[in-house]
Amino acid sequence: MLLLENTTKEMESACSLFAEVPQLCSFFLPFLTFPMPRPVSTAGPADKPAAQTAAPTVIVEPAPTGETKAERVIKFGYVDMVKIGNDSSQGKAAKAKFEAKADKYKGQIAAKQKQLEKQKNAIQAKLATMSSEQRAAKAKEFDKKVNDFQKYVQKAEKEMQDLQEEVSRKLFLDIEQAVDAYGKTNGFTAICVKKDVLYLASGVDVQDVTDSILKLVNEKGSKP
Repeated sequence: MLLLENTTKEMESACSLFAEVPQLCSFFLPFLTFPMPRPVSTAGPADKPAAQTAAPTVIVEPAPTGETKAERVIKFGYVDMVKIGNDSSQGKAAKAKFEAKADKYKGQIAAKQKQLEKQKNAIQAKLATMSSEQRAAKAKEFDKKVNDFQKYVQKAEKEMQDLQEEVSRKLFLDIEQAVDAYGKTNGFTAICVKKDVLYLASGVDVQDVTDSILKLVNEKGSKP
């Protein structure tokens, strides 16, 4: 009887592993660091001693040119990856595929668990009429079924993890390519994930480029 109870607990433990199907993981891009520009020196030439008969020399520092100002501008973009994952055509398709397979496994696991519960109850109902040898044999038989159930749950979990990694990798590649093209075309110094932006000094042109990247990702997804 104790052995049967132990195997039942193992069955419940195995089923609990799949009780909650993980949602699509958040996608992320590595933070792209960029060098800060070196300060442009505006120091004038060293003073030369004035001639005794000449008026004192006044040195005027040159005003920064338009070219120098342009060099100081840093374009920094950030992307809301959660929004792209939820709103992009690829993200929606990946989520639908993931949930369909998860629902299929959840149904199969629930059916197997129900069958094991039924078999357990049938064995317990006959325990009083069984010899010790018969009880040991039934417990061993039920234990094997529980082990098979655990292996099935583990197999299902691994397949779901592999699928999640597959769809995440494909979407990430599309996002990475879109960010690279957009950043180069529009002269950005760096584009990073929104959650990674904690502080930016003054003089940095900060832009939310999520909608632009989402548009590019969707365009790529619509191509055959």
